[in-house]
Amino acid sequence: MMGIFFSYILLGLSLAAPIGPVNAAQLDRGIKGGFFPAWFVGLGAVAADAFYMLIVYMGVVHVLDTPFVKTFLWLFGGFVLIYTGIESMISAKEIKNASNERYVEPLYKSFFAGFIMSITNPLTILFWLGIYGSVLANAASSYGTQTLIIYSCAIFIGLLTWDFFMAAVSSSFRKLLNERILTGIAVISGLALIGFGLFFGWQGILLLFHH
Repeated sequence: MMGIFFSYILLGLSLAAPIGPVNAAQLDRGIKGGFFPAWFVGLGAVAADAFYMLIVYMGVVHVLDTPFVKTFLWLFGGFVLIYTGIESMISAKEIKNASNERYVEPLYKSFFAGFIMSITNPLTILFWLGIYGSVLANAASSYGTQTLIIYSCAIFIGLLTWDFFMAAVSSSFRKLLNERILTGIAVISGLALIGFGLFFGWQGILLLFHH
């Protein structure tokens, strides 16, 4: 039982770890504002994960699977990411000023940024449909609801552990690295966000003309 529990913590870690929009945004916030803004971006993303987990659990997945909703999410997600990426690159030059006095955006804004990024990410939905859907089916048929809740908690422990790790790493970067490297990282994370945004937008356009 304990072994299975840990395997679900690892599943949570592996869901959160691939470098995606949220990780790029956490890196950016951590460098500019320190630990808490980066951590709250991740918490916002985990809240979106919880929302999708609930939707899969309640079985209203088919609504998300409609071409209209998918197209909307790809396009809106693309817009959010491109906007955030451009904003990140514009504010990269503020790192110089921020190293003396920290530029810290309100934490609710960091949380909301992570939440919007994750909730409009169709890949998040695919993750939860594919992975959590199969976990759900397996656990429900083999063990029942109580075990399912325990496994779901294990996945979230994994997600939150990665969130904490990313916030710690990105905020320690600003202490260890010089301004030029930090500005470079902020620009790269901005470019990464724009790249993800263009990919999302392209997927949305393909879906739009496909149907």
